[in-house]
Amino acid sequence: MKTLVVCSGGLDSVSLAYKVAAEHTLIGLISFDYGQRHRKELEFAALAAKRLGVPHEIIDISNIGRHLSGSALTDDVAVPDGHYAEETMKVTVVPNRNAIMLAIAFGLAAARQAEAVAIAVHGGDHFIYPDCRPGFIDSFQVMQDHALEGYADVVLHAPFVMRSKADIVTEGAHVGTPFAETWSCYKGGERHCGRCGTCVERREAFHLAGVEDPTVYDDPDFWKAATAGFRADEV
Repeated sequence: MKTLVVCSGGLDSVSLAYKVAAEHTLIGLISFDYGQRHRKELEFAALAAKRLGVPHEIIDISNIGRHLSGSALTDDVAVPDGHYAEETMKVTVVPNRNAIMLAIAFGLAAARQAEAVAIAVHGGDHFIYPDCRPGFIDSFQVMQDHALEGYADVVLHAPFVMRSKADIVTEGAHVGTPFAETWSCYKGGERHCGRCGTCVERREAFHLAGVEDPTVYDDPDFWKAATAGFRADEV
């Protein structure tokens, strides 16, 4: 399939880009600037596109993101430390983010005669983010089938939606993802903090996958206490 990948620059989406490049026809990467405090992730998306030899575009929706208030990712709200699936992590929700981004991506894909839009939502996101769940993915496909009827047929490709972060690390290693050239930390500092939900989840995923983690963390051992005895239930 001729596929456009929504790529934030994070471990999941960069791994997806490499997977699509290996299995389909990757026509480009698209990223979104929605005013996120960890905007430096976009630099890693650009780097992935350069490595893969495909175009990369950043769509500026920061004016929209400014109105989606209340999230630790866009407002002056502290990013909490701890396991990604803890109740406190709900402060990182940006309302309807994936629906907004995907609607734009599908429009671009249709205009460019692409056959698919790929997104890296995964099973570990289900606990917190409703727009990462299988029901959302299925429903969005139905909506787009109606929206583009008679004009284009574009598939929403979400190969990780029922898989874990550790599975993505395993898959990423298989397709040669340069993990050191990805960014996860929501705090957007010089290095990964090692304490926020995405850092904890990232470090845990490498451990569970049995793959060496090349990431430099300010607090490389915090994840052990944060994940001890924790189990997230599927939504």
